[in-house]
Amino acid sequence: MVIKESAEMYLETILVLSKQGAVRSIDIAKEMNFSRPSVSVALHNLEKEEYISIESDQTIKLLPKGAEIAKTIYERHTVLTEFFEQIGVKSSIASEDACKIEHDISPESFKAIKKLVKNNKAEK
Repeated sequence: MVIKESAEMYLETILVLSKQGAVRSIDIAKEMNFSRPSVSVALHNLEKEEYISIESDQTIKLLPKGAEIAKTIYERHTVLTEFFEQIGVKSSIASEDACKIEHDISPESFKAIKKLVKNNKAEK
C-alpha cells in the first residue's frame, strides 16, 4: 500500500515524540503546527488503516506497520541531514531539505547516500 507524505509525517512525528514519553494529539498539533481538529481527523484515519492505536487514555501508539514506516522515514531524515551537513550545508537548512526529500527519494539513491555517509564517518 502506498501511503501519502502527510501520513508519513504524522508517523515520523509520533515516533520522534514517543522518544520523550507518552504522545497525545495536542503534542502532535504543537510539533507540526497544525490545528487540533486537523490532527484529530488525520489520527483517526491512521487508526482506521491500522498504523496507530489511540488508547483509552488518549495516548497514541504506533502499530507495527506504522512503526516500520516511521522508522524508515526517520532514518532517511537523519541520514540525509547528515549527508547535507557533510557537504557543508548549515544544520537547519540540511534538516529542512532532508524533510523535503525523505518522502520521494528512491531506495537505490538512499542506499548510495547512506553508504557514502557511513564511509565518510569511518574516515574521520
